[in-house]
Amino acid sequence: MSRIIKVARMQLINKWTFVGIPLIILAGSFLFTLAIWYLVRRGGAEGILYGGGAQAPMWYFLALGIQALTLTFPFAMAMSVSRRSFYLGTVALFAGCALILSVFYYLMGLLEVATGGWGVDGRFFALQWIAGNNWLIQILFYFMLMLVLFMIGFFAATLYMRWRTTGVLVFSIGLGLLLLGAVALITLSDSWLEVGRWLAAWTAAGATGLGACLAVLLAGSSYLTLRKTTA
Repeated sequence: MSRIIKVARMQLINKWTFVGIPLIILAGSFLFTLAIWYLVRRGGAEGILYGGGAQAPMWYFLALGIQALTLTFPFAMAMSVSRRSFYLGTVALFAGCALILSVFYYLMGLLEVATGGWGVDGRFFALQWIAGNNWLIQILFYFMLMLVLFMIGFFAATLYMRWRTTGVLVFSIGLGLLLLGAVALITLSDSWLEVGRWLAAWTAAGATGLGACLAVLLAGSSYLTLRKTTA
Protein backbone atom coordinates (compact mmCIF):
# COMPACT_ATOMS: atom_id res chain seq x y z
CA MET A 1 0.00 0.00 0.00
CA SER A 2 2.83 2.41 0.78
CA ARG A 3 4.28 1.88 -2.71
CA ILE A 4 0.90 2.59 -4.28
CA ILE A 5 0.64 5.82 -2.31
CA LYS A 6 4.15 6.80 -3.39
CA VAL A 7 3.18 6.30 -7.04
CA ALA A 8 0.13 8.52 -6.54
CA ARG A 9 2.33 11.19 -4.95
CA MET A 10 4.77 10.88 -7.85
CA GLN A 11 1.94 11.52 -10.31
CA LEU A 12 0.93 14.57 -8.28
CA ILE A 13 4.33 16.22 -8.58
CA ASN A 14 2.66 18.32 -11.26
CA LYS A 15 -0.69 18.98 -9.61
CA TRP A 16 -1.90 21.06 -12.53
CA THR A 17 -2.17 17.90 -14.63
CA PHE A 18 -4.71 16.20 -12.38
CA VAL A 19 -6.33 19.17 -10.64
CA GLY A 20 -5.64 22.57 -12.15
CA ILE A 21 -6.21 21.93 -15.85
CA PRO A 22 -9.58 20.11 -15.45
CA LEU A 23 -10.88 22.95 -13.27
CA ILE A 24 -9.70 25.58 -15.75
CA ILE A 25 -11.37 23.73 -18.62
CA LEU A 26 -14.61 23.41 -16.65
CA ALA A 27 -14.61 27.06 -15.52
CA GLY A 28 -13.86 28.32 -19.03
CA SER A 29 -16.57 26.16 -20.59
CA PHE A 30 -19.12 27.24 -17.98
CA LEU A 31 -18.38 30.97 -18.30
CA PHE A 32 -18.53 30.85 -22.10
CA THR A 33 -21.84 28.97 -21.95
CA LEU A 34 -23.25 31.43 -19.41
CA ALA A 35 -22.27 34.39 -21.58
CA ILE A 36 -23.96 32.81 -24.60
CA TRP A 37 -27.09 32.13 -22.58
CA TYR A 38 -27.35 35.76 -21.48
CA LEU A 39 -26.94 36.93 -25.07
CA VAL A 40 -29.63 34.51 -26.22
CA ARG A 41 -32.01 35.77 -23.51
CA ARG A 42 -31.31 39.35 -24.52
CA GLY A 43 -32.34 38.33 -28.02
CA GLY A 44 -35.76 37.26 -26.72
CA ALA A 45 -35.37 33.49 -26.68
CA GLU A 46 -37.76 31.50 -24.50
CA GLY A 47 -37.73 28.06 -22.92
CA ILE A 48 -35.02 26.08 -21.14
CA LEU A 49 -31.49 26.57 -22.45
CA TYR A 50 -29.18 23.58 -22.55
CA GLY A 51 -25.41 23.43 -22.72
CA GLY A 52 -23.14 20.44 -23.14
CA GLY A 53 -19.97 22.15 -21.99
CA ALA A 54 -19.88 20.18 -18.73
CA GLN A 55 -18.41 17.26 -20.64
CA ALA A 56 -15.35 19.29 -21.71
CA PRO A 57 -13.08 18.32 -18.77
CA MET A 58 -14.20 14.71 -19.08
CA TRP A 59 -12.65 14.45 -22.54
CA TYR A 60 -9.45 15.86 -21.12
CA PHE A 61 -9.27 12.75 -18.93
CA LEU A 62 -8.86 10.65 -22.07
CA ALA A 63 -5.67 12.59 -22.82
CA LEU A 64 -4.77 12.38 -19.15
CA GLY A 65 -4.91 8.59 -19.35
CA ILE A 66 -2.29 8.74 -22.09
CA GLN A 67 -0.09 11.23 -20.24
CA ALA A 68 -0.27 9.34 -16.96
CA LEU A 69 1.56 6.43 -18.57
CA THR A 70 3.80 7.90 -21.25
CA LEU A 71 5.18 10.77 -19.18
CA THR A 72 5.87 8.98 -15.88
CA PHE A 73 6.22 5.26 -16.64
CA PRO A 74 9.87 5.45 -17.81
CA PHE A 75 10.78 7.46 -14.70
CA ALA A 76 8.96 4.97 -12.46
CA MET A 77 10.83 2.06 -14.04
CA ALA A 78 14.13 3.88 -13.49
CA MET A 79 13.17 4.24 -9.80
CA SER A 80 12.56 0.45 -9.59
CA VAL A 81 8.80 0.83 -9.14
CA SER A 82 6.99 -2.39 -10.01
CA ARG A 83 4.48 -2.34 -12.85
CA ARG A 84 1.76 -3.49 -10.47
CA SER A 85 2.40 -0.63 -8.03
CA PHE A 86 2.57 1.89 -10.86
CA TYR A 87 -0.70 0.65 -12.31
CA LEU A 88 -2.60 0.55 -9.02
CA GLY A 89 -1.24 3.89 -7.81
CA THR A 90 -2.09 5.67 -11.07
CA VAL A 91 -5.59 4.23 -11.38
CA ALA A 92 -6.34 4.82 -7.68
CA LEU A 93 -5.27 8.46 -7.96
CA PHE A 94 -7.44 9.06 -10.97
CA ALA A 95 -10.41 7.26 -9.39
CA GLY A 96 -10.12 9.59 -6.40
CA CYS A 97 -9.95 12.67 -8.64
CA ALA A 98 -12.91 11.43 -10.70
CA LEU A 99 -14.99 10.80 -7.58
CA ILE A 100 -14.30 14.29 -6.21
CA LEU A 101 -15.21 15.89 -9.53
CA SER A 102 -18.35 13.74 -9.78
CA VAL A 103 -19.55 14.94 -6.38
CA PHE A 104 -18.76 18.50 -7.48
CA TYR A 105 -20.92 18.03 -10.60
CA TYR A 106 -23.81 16.79 -8.48
CA LEU A 107 -23.57 19.70 -6.03
CA MET A 108 -23.35 22.23 -8.86
CA GLY A 109 -26.44 20.64 -10.36
CA LEU A 110 -28.33 21.26 -7.11
CA LEU A 111 -27.11 24.87 -7.07
CA GLU A 112 -28.13 25.29 -10.70
CA VAL A 113 -31.69 24.20 -9.96
CA ALA A 114 -31.85 26.34 -6.79
CA THR A 115 -30.80 29.48 -8.70
CA GLY A 116 -33.25 28.95 -11.52
CA GLY A 117 -30.58 27.88 -13.98
CA TRP A 118 -28.21 30.74 -12.99
CA GLY A 119 -31.00 33.24 -13.52
CA VAL A 120 -31.53 32.38 -17.18
CA ASP A 121 -33.22 28.96 -16.86
CA GLY A 122 -30.16 27.18 -18.23
CA ARG A 123 -29.06 23.60 -17.73
CA PHE A 124 -25.31 23.03 -17.69
CA PHE A 125 -24.87 20.53 -14.85
CA ALA A 126 -28.46 19.43 -14.16
CA LEU A 127 -29.30 17.85 -17.52
CA GLN A 128 -32.71 16.22 -17.23
CA TRP A 129 -31.66 12.72 -18.38
CA ILE A 130 -29.16 12.61 -15.51
CA ALA A 131 -30.62 14.97 -12.91
CA GLY A 132 -33.91 13.08 -12.89
CA ASN A 133 -32.22 10.24 -10.99
CA ASN A 134 -31.28 9.98 -7.31
CA TRP A 135 -28.00 11.39 -6.04
CA LEU A 136 -26.15 8.07 -6.10
CA ILE A 137 -26.95 7.33 -9.76
CA GLN A 138 -25.92 10.86 -10.74
CA ILE A 139 -22.55 10.65 -9.00
CA LEU A 140 -21.86 7.13 -10.29
CA PHE A 141 -22.80 8.13 -13.84
CA TYR A 142 -20.28 10.98 -13.90
CA PHE A 143 -17.68 8.81 -12.17
CA MET A 144 -18.03 5.91 -14.63
CA LEU A 145 -17.98 8.22 -17.64
CA MET A 146 -14.71 9.81 -16.52
CA LEU A 147 -13.24 6.46 -15.55
CA VAL A 148 -14.05 4.92 -18.95
CA LEU A 149 -12.49 7.86 -20.80
CA PHE A 150 -9.37 7.67 -18.64
CA MET A 151 -9.04 3.91 -19.16
CA ILE A 152 -9.45 4.30 -22.94
CA GLY A 153 -6.51 6.71 -22.96
CA PHE A 154 -4.51 4.53 -20.58
CA PHE A 155 -5.14 1.39 -22.64
CA ALA A 156 -4.12 3.18 -25.84
CA ALA A 157 -0.91 4.27 -24.12
CA THR A 158 -0.14 0.72 -22.97
CA LEU A 159 -0.59 -0.51 -26.54
CA TYR A 160 1.88 2.09 -27.75
CA MET A 161 4.40 1.40 -24.99
CA ARG A 162 4.17 -2.36 -25.63
CA TRP A 163 4.04 -2.56 -29.44
CA ARG A 164 4.70 1.05 -30.45
CA THR A 165 3.03 2.51 -33.55
CA THR A 166 2.49 -0.87 -35.19
CA GLY A 167 0.40 -2.15 -32.29
CA VAL A 168 -1.75 0.98 -32.19
CA LEU A 169 -2.33 0.85 -35.96
CA VAL A 170 -3.24 -2.85 -35.93
CA PHE A 171 -5.66 -2.36 -33.03
CA SER A 172 -7.22 0.76 -34.61
CA ILE A 173 -7.71 -0.96 -37.96
CA GLY A 174 -9.18 -4.02 -36.27
CA LEU A 175 -11.57 -1.89 -34.23
CA GLY A 176 -12.55 0.08 -37.33
CA LEU A 177 -13.31 -3.13 -39.24
CA LEU A 178 -15.38 -4.41 -36.33
CA LEU A 179 -17.45 -1.21 -36.22
CA LEU A 180 -17.84 -1.21 -39.99
CA GLY A 181 -19.06 -4.79 -39.84
CA ALA A 182 -21.62 -3.88 -37.18
CA VAL A 183 -22.89 -0.92 -39.25
CA ALA A 184 -23.10 -3.11 -42.35
CA LEU A 185 -25.02 -5.81 -40.46
CA ILE A 186 -27.53 -3.30 -39.09
CA THR A 187 -27.94 -1.64 -42.47
CA LEU A 188 -28.38 -4.85 -44.47
CA SER A 189 -30.90 -6.18 -41.95
CA ASP A 190 -32.76 -2.85 -41.97
CA SER A 191 -32.53 -2.67 -38.18
CA TRP A 192 -31.71 1.00 -37.61
CA LEU A 193 -35.19 1.71 -36.24
CA GLU A 194 -34.84 -1.05 -33.65
CA VAL A 195 -31.37 0.19 -32.74
CA GLY A 196 -32.74 3.71 -32.28
CA ARG A 197 -35.47 2.42 -29.98
CA TRP A 198 -32.94 0.38 -28.02
CA LEU A 199 -30.71 3.42 -27.52
CA ALA A 200 -33.69 5.61 -26.56
CA ALA A 201 -34.69 3.09 -23.87
CA TRP A 202 -31.37 3.42 -22.03
CA THR A 203 -31.44 5.06 -18.61
CA ALA A 204 -28.63 6.73 -16.67
CA ALA A 205 -28.50 3.69 -14.37
CA GLY A 206 -28.20 1.33 -17.34
CA ALA A 207 -25.48 3.45 -18.93
CA THR A 208 -23.62 3.47 -15.61
CA GLY A 209 -23.73 -0.32 -15.44
CA LEU A 210 -22.49 -0.62 -19.01
CA GLY A 211 -19.72 1.87 -18.23
CA ALA A 212 -18.66 -0.21 -15.23
CA CYS A 213 -18.36 -3.34 -17.40
CA LEU A 214 -16.38 -1.45 -20.03
CA ALA A 215 -14.10 0.09 -17.39
CA VAL A 216 -13.35 -3.35 -15.91
CA LEU A 217 -12.58 -4.75 -19.38
CA LEU A 218 -10.25 -1.86 -20.21
CA ALA A 219 -8.62 -2.01 -16.78
CA GLY A 220 -7.88 -5.71 -17.11
CA SER A 221 -6.59 -5.33 -20.68
CA SER A 222 -4.38 -2.41 -19.66
CA TYR A 223 -2.87 -4.30 -16.75
CA LEU A 224 -2.14 -7.43 -18.78
CA THR A 225 -0.50 -5.32 -21.48
CA LEU A 226 1.47 -3.23 -18.98
CA ARG A 227 2.96 -6.32 -17.35
CA LYS A 228 5.07 -6.93 -20.46
CA THR A 229 5.75 -3.31 -21.30
CA THR A 230 9.23 -1.84 -21.18
CA ALA A 231 10.12 1.82 -20.77
